[in-house]
Amino acid sequence: MNETIVCVVGNVATQPVYREVAAGPSARFRLAVTARYWDRERGVWTDGHTNFFTVWANRQLATNVAACVEVGQPLVVQGRLKVRTEVREGQQQWASADIDAVAIGHDLSRGTAIFQRAVKPEAPPVAARPEPAWETPRPVDPQDPQDAQVVQQAEAVVAVT
Repeated sequence: MNETIVCVVGNVATQPVYREVAAGPSARFRLAVTARYWDRERGVWTDGHTNFFTVWANRQLATNVAACVEVGQPLVVQGRLKVRTEVREGQQQWASADIDAVAIGHDLSRGTAIFQRAVKPEAPPVAARPEPAWETPRPVDPQDPQDAQVVQQAEAVVAVT
Protein backbone atom coordinates (compact mmCIF):
# COMPACT_ATOMS: atom_id res chain seq x y z
CA MET A 1 0.00 0.00 0.00
CA ASN A 2 1.12 3.55 -0.63
CA GLU A 3 0.85 4.99 2.84
CA THR A 4 3.13 7.50 4.50
CA ILE A 5 4.30 6.12 7.84
CA VAL A 6 5.84 8.72 10.15
CA CYS A 7 7.42 8.78 13.56
CA VAL A 8 7.23 12.15 15.33
CA VAL A 9 8.52 13.33 18.69
CA GLY A 10 6.77 16.22 20.38
CA ASN A 11 4.72 17.49 23.30
CA VAL A 12 1.01 16.98 23.97
CA ALA A 13 -0.68 20.32 23.22
CA THR A 14 -4.32 19.53 24.11
CA GLN A 15 -6.05 17.27 26.59
CA PRO A 16 -7.02 13.96 24.90
CA VAL A 17 -10.70 13.72 23.98
CA TYR A 18 -12.05 10.19 24.49
CA ARG A 19 -15.26 8.92 22.89
CA GLU A 20 -17.09 5.62 22.69
CA VAL A 21 -18.34 5.26 19.11
CA ALA A 22 -20.00 2.38 17.25
CA ALA A 23 -16.65 1.18 15.85
CA GLY A 24 -15.08 1.14 19.35
CA PRO A 25 -13.22 3.63 21.55
CA SER A 26 -11.56 6.62 19.88
CA ALA A 27 -9.27 9.35 21.24
CA ARG A 28 -7.65 12.39 19.69
CA PHE A 29 -5.25 15.09 20.83
CA ARG A 30 -2.93 17.67 19.29
CA LEU A 31 0.83 17.12 19.28
CA ALA A 32 3.28 20.03 18.91
CA VAL A 33 6.51 19.11 17.14
CA THR A 34 9.21 21.79 17.22
CA ALA A 35 12.42 21.50 15.22
CA ARG A 36 15.55 22.44 17.22
CA TYR A 37 18.90 23.31 15.75
CA TRP A 38 22.33 24.43 16.94
CA ASP A 39 22.92 28.14 16.24
CA ARG A 40 26.70 28.30 15.64
CA GLU A 41 26.84 32.09 15.77
CA ARG A 42 25.33 32.33 19.25
CA GLY A 43 26.45 28.89 20.47
CA VAL A 44 22.98 27.86 21.72
CA TRP A 45 20.16 25.54 20.74
CA THR A 46 17.35 27.43 19.02
CA ASP A 47 13.72 26.48 18.42
CA GLY A 48 12.63 26.38 14.82
CA HIS A 49 9.15 26.11 13.33
CA THR A 50 6.44 24.22 15.27
CA ASN A 51 4.16 21.79 13.43
CA PHE A 52 0.88 20.66 14.98
CA PHE A 53 -0.58 17.23 14.27
CA THR A 54 -3.95 15.83 15.28
CA VAL A 55 -3.24 12.35 16.59
CA TRP A 56 -6.05 9.77 16.37
CA ALA A 57 -5.99 6.57 18.42
CA ASN A 58 -8.52 3.74 18.22
CA ARG A 59 -9.60 0.70 20.25
CA GLN A 60 -7.26 -0.29 23.11
CA LEU A 61 -4.73 2.40 22.18
CA ALA A 62 -7.46 5.04 22.66
CA THR A 63 -8.34 3.66 26.09
CA ASN A 64 -4.69 3.71 27.15
CA VAL A 65 -4.17 7.25 25.82
CA ALA A 66 -7.15 8.50 27.82
CA ALA A 67 -5.75 6.85 30.95
CA CYS A 68 -2.18 8.15 30.88
CA VAL A 69 -1.53 11.01 28.40
CA GLU A 70 -1.63 14.59 29.72
CA VAL A 71 -0.91 18.04 28.32
CA GLY A 72 2.80 18.88 28.22
CA GLN A 73 4.10 15.31 28.24
CA PRO A 74 6.77 14.39 25.67
CA LEU A 75 5.58 11.61 23.35
CA VAL A 76 6.81 9.51 20.46
CA VAL A 77 4.01 8.78 17.97
CA GLN A 78 4.16 6.39 15.03
CA GLY A 79 1.38 6.07 12.48
CA ARG A 80 -0.05 6.90 9.07
CA LEU A 81 0.15 10.55 7.99
CA LYS A 82 -2.92 12.02 6.29
CA VAL A 83 -2.81 15.60 5.01
CA ARG A 84 -6.19 17.05 4.09
CA THR A 85 -7.05 20.35 2.46
CA GLU A 86 -10.45 22.00 2.26
CA VAL A 87 -11.95 25.38 1.54
CA ARG A 88 -13.41 27.19 4.54
CA GLU A 89 -15.33 30.43 4.69
CA GLY A 90 -15.62 30.74 0.95
CA GLN A 91 -12.07 31.18 -0.32
CA GLN A 92 -9.63 30.42 2.49
CA GLN A 93 -7.87 27.09 2.02
CA TRP A 94 -7.36 25.08 5.18
CA ALA A 95 -4.87 22.21 5.63
CA SER A 96 -4.67 19.72 8.46
CA ALA A 97 -2.16 17.00 9.18
CA ASP A 98 -3.54 13.98 11.00
CA ILE A 99 -1.74 10.89 12.24
CA ASP A 100 -3.65 7.62 12.63
CA ALA A 101 -1.53 6.27 15.44
CA VAL A 102 -0.28 2.71 15.54
CA ALA A 103 1.96 3.21 18.60
CA ILE A 104 2.29 5.97 21.19
CA GLY A 105 4.80 6.12 24.03
CA HIS A 106 6.44 8.55 26.40
CA ASP A 107 9.81 9.96 25.29
CA LEU A 108 12.16 8.41 27.86
CA SER A 109 15.05 10.66 26.80
CA ARG A 110 13.21 13.46 28.63
CA GLY A 111 11.79 11.67 31.65
CA THR A 112 10.79 8.37 33.19
CA ALA A 113 7.62 6.32 33.02
CA ILE A 114 6.27 3.23 34.71
CA PHE A 115 4.69 0.71 32.37
CA GLN A 116 1.55 -1.04 33.51
CA ARG A 117 -0.03 -3.69 31.32
CA ALA A 118 -3.66 -2.95 30.44
CA VAL A 119 -6.19 -5.25 32.06
CA LYS A 120 -8.52 -6.75 29.49
CA PRO A 121 -12.06 -7.51 30.63
CA GLU A 122 -12.58 -11.23 31.04
CA ALA A 123 -14.98 -12.88 28.65
CA PRO A 124 -17.86 -14.69 30.33
CA PRO A 125 -17.16 -18.39 30.68
CA VAL A 126 -18.60 -20.48 27.90
CA ALA A 127 -20.71 -23.41 29.06
CA ALA A 128 -18.99 -26.63 28.13
CA ARG A 129 -21.08 -28.83 25.85
CA PRO A 130 -20.73 -32.56 26.25
CA GLU A 131 -18.74 -34.30 23.59
CA PRO A 132 -21.01 -36.23 21.21
CA ALA A 133 -20.63 -40.00 21.07
CA TRP A 134 -18.77 -40.51 17.82
CA GLU A 135 -18.30 -44.27 18.20
CA THR A 136 -19.97 -46.60 15.77
CA PRO A 137 -22.22 -48.99 17.67
CA ARG A 138 -21.24 -52.62 17.45
CA PRO A 139 -23.49 -54.90 15.45
CA VAL A 140 -26.22 -56.73 17.38
CA ASP A 141 -25.64 -60.48 17.85
CA PRO A 142 -28.94 -62.30 18.47
CA GLN A 143 -26.98 -65.23 20.00
CA ASP A 144 -25.66 -62.94 22.79
CA PRO A 145 -28.10 -62.98 25.78
CA GLN A 146 -27.71 -59.22 26.40
CA ASP A 147 -28.30 -58.39 22.74
CA ALA A 148 -31.30 -60.72 22.61
CA GLN A 149 -32.86 -58.80 25.51
CA VAL A 150 -32.27 -55.45 23.69
CA VAL A 151 -33.85 -56.86 20.51
CA GLN A 152 -36.90 -58.03 22.48
CA GLN A 153 -37.32 -54.58 24.09
CA ALA A 154 -37.05 -52.86 20.69
CA GLU A 155 -39.64 -55.26 19.18
CA ALA A 156 -41.97 -54.53 22.14
CA VAL A 157 -41.69 -50.78 21.59
CA VAL A 158 -42.39 -51.18 17.87
CA ALA A 159 -45.41 -53.42 18.61
CA VAL A 160 -46.93 -50.83 20.99
CA THR A 161 -46.69 -48.04 18.43
